[in-house]
Amino acid sequence: MGQNKLYPVFLKLHKLQVLIVGGGYVAEEKLHFLLKSSPDANIKMVATFFRKGTADLASKHKITLTERAYREDDLKGCQMVIVATDSEALSVEIYHQCKAHNILVNVADNPPFCDFYMGGIVTKGNVKIAISTNGKSPTTAKRLRQFFEEAIPEKVDELVLNLDAYRKTLKGDFEQKMEKLNDLTKGIINEH
Repeated sequence: MGQNKLYPVFLKLHKLQVLIVGGGYVAEEKLHFLLKSSPDANIKMVATFFRKGTADLASKHKITLTERAYREDDLKGCQMVIVATDSEALSVEIYHQCKAHNILVNVADNPPFCDFYMGGIVTKGNVKIAISTNGKSPTTAKRLRQFFEEAIPEKVDELVLNLDAYRKTLKGDFEQKMEKLNDLTKGIINEH
């Protein structure tokens, strides 16, 4: 049995510059996915054309659309790139350019050319859960996301906010505070 060795992180996309290369269906899907979790993300897109849905999303968010062929100088200032072109040769070329500039890159549907994957995400207020299948089955990640969206109650955010307020009233060092919070929250998950 294989093991998922990916390290999950939660990025503040409003503090980063993201580039999406492509303007077709896959690029629009990636844009929608990013905006669902990070509606204030700084995203620029470069493509020779854009779907109407992409233009509509861009008009409602901080998205810059540049309608022309991709150029390597489009990478300037970017920390993360998503490549969603219909040209494998161009996609691999962009991947290598990103690596030369130390930029994280995801070439859609091409796991060997990905520094990161865009997994399933469940959001309930301040609680966010990311699901990864190590790039093996996005459909499974989607189904797990749907399961957890139904299984996790909406009131979990209320619990988080109450615990945050309580945490701010605790006295003592970090270890003492963690011990009190651990004692308080051990009943959240029923152990079998």
